Amino acid sequence: MKFCDKDFLLSNEAARELYHGTAAEQPIIDYHNHLSPRDLAEDKQFENIHGPWLGGDHYKWRAMRANGVPEKLITGSETSAREKFQAWAATVPKTLRNPLFHWTHLELQRYFGIEKLLEESTAKEIWDETKRLLAQPGYSVRGLVERMNVRVICTTDDPADSLEHHKAIAKSGWKVKVFPAFRPDNALRVNSPERFKKWVKSLSEISGTNATTFKGFLKALKQRHDFFHANGGRLSDHGLSQMPSLDCTEKKAGAIFSAALKGKAASPEDTERFASFMMEFFGVLDAERNWTKQLHLGALRDPNSRLAAQLGADAGCDTIGDFKQGASLARYLDRLDRTGKLPKTIIYNLNPADTCLFAGMSGSFQDGSVPGKIQYGSSWWFLDQENGIRAQLDALSDLGLLSRFVGMLTDSRSFLSFPRHEYFRRILCDLIGSDVESGRLPARREWLTNLVQDVCYRNAKNYFGF
Repeated sequence: MKFCDKDFLLSNEAARELYHGTAAEQPIIDYHNHLSPRDLAEDKQFENIHGPWLGGDHYKWRAMRANGVPEKLITGSETSAREKFQAWAATVPKTLRNPLFHWTHLELQRYFGIEKLLEESTAKEIWDETKRLLAQPGYSVRGLVERMNVRVICTTDDPADSLEHHKAIAKSGWKVKVFPAFRPDNALRVNSPERFKKWVKSLSEISGTNATTFKGFLKALKQRHDFFHANGGRLSDHGLSQMPSLDCTEKKAGAIFSAALKGKAASPEDTERFASFMMEFFGVLDAERNWTKQLHLGALRDPNSRLAAQLGADAGCDTIGDFKQGASLARYLDRLDRTGKLPKTIIYNLNPADTCLFAGMSGSFQDGSVPGKIQYGSSWWFLDQENGIRAQLDALSDLGLLSRFVGMLTDSRSFLSFPRHEYFRRILCDLIGSDVESGRLPARREWLTNLVQDVCYRNAKNYFGF
């Protein structure tokens, strides 16, 4: 079988029929990513492929470092975009069996029609061809998005963001809907008082509310939540190592808050207590607005202190943590559920050891009000590869309802990453098709077609209300 051909990853006839006949044509709802709203608002035109492909892609940066590429050819300011691309091209043949090898060539094919393998000897030709195409009007960031049949994009945004770019996109009448998602991680950083004080000041300014008192702080956050809602926001997102489990009263949370504003760093215990109070507060806000809460749990952030100090956050040195997840996650969901304030929630694990735990947990808090109210989320980050996708789909099938799954997302900073939806869809169809071929599922076309359509598009459309 030829590499990356039309039947890529489709190992049986039933899979091929499902993919080509149903999955391939479904629109995309990318409900979680880190794309730049400014680039979308300005319809940015990249000069070359480095910007949208290598400029902020820490997946590629990690691979290049592992391949012995010096940092100056990855993130250095003293080397050109062309030199960095050449270093990446030399790395690509060394990524065999890494998902980057698949993604790289899917992206070259889908956006640029390039079927040659990227390596040192083809780098110049591919650089020149992509540069030529990216200069054309249809290859602005909006053009790139439209090529992938994207209907909805949800970016990830701080509560103190003005959302000016989202408003500009909406005003432009662009057919792709771009909505903000509320990510209040900065509201929890009472262990970093200088950073926290600066952020509270920004929150005060953007909300027009004095957020330097705890009641004012909560009022300002609610005001921003309302503002996001008014601008199309229907999702929140939280990135935590694990859910906090220590109890905290409003009085205690206020004392921790006040101490942080006075420059006193909260202890680990008080940081957890404060997070516990705030996460319940955010849960109530989401429930009252019928939003969906996303919980991304399990990352060990910045273990490489040297690289973090040199490059800052999101530079490719985060990794999988081994935090205990079950009891604290159950406690959080239960506290909201028993007060009638549990919103629609998607839980994502980063450690594969937690796959069945999360899949099982999602079934413990369904209440019959919404199909799949508590979702076991798509394989995330380090698990966003063929084995991880299959493991997530299998665990959800075994312990929940695959048929109610809201499907794939890119979680990406790159405007060239939308073929990851295709990658997921091919794996999904291969999984279902294999069960048909082996007699584990009936060859009932209507059922199978509905399952694929639902997981690829319709479930997300209905669940989020887009």
